[in-house]
Order: sequence, then C-alpha cells, then structure tokens
Amino acid sequence: MTTSTFLEDYFDLYKDALADTAVYAQIDAFVALLQETQAKGGKVIFAGNGGSAAMASHTSVDLTKNAGIRSINFNEADLITCFANDYGYERWMEKALEFYADADKDAVVLISSSGKSPNVVAAGKYCNAQNMPLVTFTGFDETNPLKQLGQLNFFVKSKGYNVVEMVHHIWMLAAVDAIIGAVEYSA
Repeated sequence: MTTSTFLEDYFDLYKDALADTAVYAQIDAFVALLQETQAKGGKVIFAGNGGSAAMASHTSVDLTKNAGIRSINFNEADLITCFANDYGYERWMEKALEFYADADKDAVVLISSSGKSPNVVAAGKYCNAQNMPLVTFTGFDETNPLKQLGQLNFFVKSKGYNVVEMVHHIWMLAAVDAIIGAVEYSA
C-alpha cells in the first residue's frame, strides 16, 4: 500500500463521519445547552483523559475566550494527582465534580474515545445522580457505558483513536464557532 492509498482510505473515515448531517441537530442542541447554562449563571465543565483532556482544555478556553461562555476543565496535574491519590483514579473526576460543580446551574461535557474509561463513567453517573445536564463524546462501540449516561451524545463510528478524537474536536469547536456566528474571525 502506498502512502497515497493509505491517505485516501484514512481521510475517507473523516469524510464519512463529518458528512453525517444528523449531527447538525445535535450541535444545535449542544449550542442551546451551552447558552442556557450561561443564561442561568452556570459554567460548562469539560473532562477527559489523554488526548480527550487536551481537547477539553482547548474547547473550554475557546468557549470562554471567544464565545463568552464561562467554562472550566479538569486538566491540572495537581488536581488529578491529588484526587487520584486520595480517592482512587477511578473516582478522581467524580470527586472533582463534587467539589467544583454547581448541580443546579452547570453542565458537564465528558469525552472518552472508548466510552469505557472507569473514571469518566463514574463522573457520568455522578452527573446523573445530581441531575446535571451531561453531554458525551464517544466512539468505538455504540453501546459503550458513557454514551448510555448522556442526555446528548455525540458518537463517532470508528475504532481509530485519532479519527474519533479529531472528529470530536471538530464537532466541539463547530459549536463554539456557531455561538460566535462566524467561520473565520479575528482572534
């Protein structure tokens, strides 16, 4: 297989995921939730592991700076290591939500390519127990545990980490740009 052949197949995976116009209604619902959260004086909390944590940070900052919607993310080494040490890695996100989330005002976005990360699933269960709006971004298996917990679920039908993560990233930033109301703008 040549690099060109590989790239054709590779980018077709992205094209297929991004060509699904059904996601437009989901992005509209996501934008509405973000704006409703802001209107009631809440914040949007993003969390994920690894590459998903990086996307959580990026989207959270852009949502705050560019779209004017207050947002935070749990991507600080001291927070993660302290809570993982004290409560166990499987519960650190749940405990961070317990300490930082205002259940009556905030919305939570959890990102996990597999949808099976125990710490992310525990955080999703916590959100449901607190009746906090939960948005999930997952991939791999459509019946993954995290997807079952969200009120709004974005799913990428792929088993490729990079494909799932990059499509998630595009969808999240599309919501930010929809709020801004422009495809290109002065930063």
